[in-house]
Amino acid sequence: MSKSIYVTRNTPRLTLQGARAIMAAAARKAGAIGVPMDIAVVDEGGHLIVFNRMDGAKLSSIDIAICKAWTAACTRRATHEYAEIAGPGKPAYGIHVSNHGRFMIVGGGLPIQSDGHVIGGIGCSSGTVQQDREVAMAGLDALMHRPAGQVVPLRRVPSPRPGRARRRRA
Repeated sequence: MSKSIYVTRNTPRLTLQGARAIMAAAARKAGAIGVPMDIAVVDEGGHLIVFNRMDGAKLSSIDIAICKAWTAACTRRATHEYAEIAGPGKPAYGIHVSNHGRFMIVGGGLPIQSDGHVIGGIGCSSGTVQQDREVAMAGLDALMHRPAGQVVPLRRVPSPRPGRARRRRA
């Protein structure tokens, strides 16, 4: 008799409601500092969940915000970390042209984490690098506390358990 092994695992997933809460917090921060932003939130695979182009945000920053979020989610690192290691003569020089130019090495992209798992990324663009990072961080803060003090709900995708397969009725 063979042993059953688990080939899947339970991981948290970012919900649309959670992504919207992150987006709202980031947009509030952008408004508070007076910088209209392009803000993107993606899932763990870098797929866009929500996007917001605030009135007055730079049109040229739309793709940059999306690519910052994609880079943060897919590499599980903040984009500003790559700026430090991707310059000429540095170990990751040239990485910014990988993945069809989607790879961003400019600050403003942060991975979104829950229970030790990266569940997505946020990317902000239109301000200075510091402003983009501040707005992205404000979005991440929404994961812990919503304005009403509620925790943003994250949904878990259950893995099938051996011997617990559902049977179809004929």
